[in-house]
Amino acid sequence: MSLTYAAPGFQPRCFALVPCAGVGERAQVGGPKQYHPVAGQAVVAHTLRALMAVPRLSATLVVLSPGDAQFESHAPFFEGDTAWVARVGGASRAESVLNGLHELLARGAQPHDWVLVHDAARCLIRPEWVGALIAACEDDEVGGLLALPLADTLKAAVMRPAGEGHGPATPRVSATIDRAAKWAAQTPQMFRLGLLRPALMAALGDEASAAGITDEASAIEALGHQPRLVTGSFENFKLTWPDDFALAERLLRSV
Repeated sequence: MSLTYAAPGFQPRCFALVPCAGVGERAQVGGPKQYHPVAGQAVVAHTLRALMAVPRLSATLVVLSPGDAQFESHAPFFEGDTAWVARVGGASRAESVLNGLHELLARGAQPHDWVLVHDAARCLIRPEWVGALIAACEDDEVGGLLALPLADTLKAAVMRPAGEGHGPATPRVSATIDRAAKWAAQTPQMFRLGLLRPALMAALGDEASAAGITDEASAIEALGHQPRLVTGSFENFKLTWPDDFALAERLLRSV
């Protein structure tokens, strides 16, 4: 798919889109992880306070599951002309984001406006990191994402079956992977609405391709584009496992 360009003089706006419809099973915190308390507030509350402090964002849209009855109680401050909520979440992250893009169009966003998709569970995001991403990508023909060059040695794993004199099933190293030129993707991921929407539609329309679309950048890559990598921060990690919440608590309380 080729890129199209706006008319001269058009000033694209920036919108944040926060998919917040997941159940967080891996976190093992007894419910959706976005509502688990960390440093006195729900995870998503920290995320939204940071995004609301980014001057370049025209609005932030939170995408919830249709049956969500918890959000307002966990983020009562999220209100006003630039604080948008839509209960249009889908069965997957990609579906939730795509439904959110439809909602942005319905609320007046244009194809050449930028959309910054950010994980609700990356609650240590800072306004200045978002601003740096916007500054780096606003003149880019594709867009980009926050990411970190990999520093650790990478191992591929294979599961050894239980029994056969080896005890329970255990993961074992099958190979060491070259880490050169490899980056760990973070969010926000910033792309034009008119490019990201068809990219996700194409990916979700192909069952074989949909399994490989784990973030917005991968959908853009599937169309043959090369998103820009903008160096993020180690602290911008996604709360996924139980120990992540304790680490986030310590970091938030140290600020």
